[in-house]
Amino acid sequence: MLKGQIGRICFSRIFEGEDLAEAVKKRVEENGIKAGIFILIGSLKNVIIGYYKEGQYMSIELDGPLEIASCMGNIAVDEKGEIVIHPHIVVANEKGKAFGGHLMKGSIVGATAELVIIEGVGVNLLRAFDEKTSLNLWKLS
Repeated sequence: MLKGQIGRICFSRIFEGEDLAEAVKKRVEENGIKAGIFILIGSLKNVIIGYYKEGQYMSIELDGPLEIASCMGNIAVDEKGEIVIHPHIVVANEKGKAFGGHLMKGSIVGATAELVIIEGVGVNLLRAFDEKTSLNLWKLS
């Protein structure tokens, strides 16, 4: 287990037409945040949701409009020192039917999305490749 402190709390709006995953990463990078968590709500024109199966992510594509019922994730750096976001999302359609999984690139913001980033300080949160799962997992040592 790693322990740190809460640093800055950053609030940002993501605009219509932006790719949600890319926009979150961009705002994290602009603020120089290397560890932390984020939450967001809003709407999407479409979503690409991934789920992990047998060593790879499979994709589900849904057209909207869709409400972001919940989206959260964590922020770390990889072995090259580059920022990595790991976002999960739950969206709902006009009938309230919900779908969830890993947020993939290509999910486009509808009217808006509201992002809150909570920075972790005093902690080096690293993602490293894991042979068994073929995923980049936290290395907490």
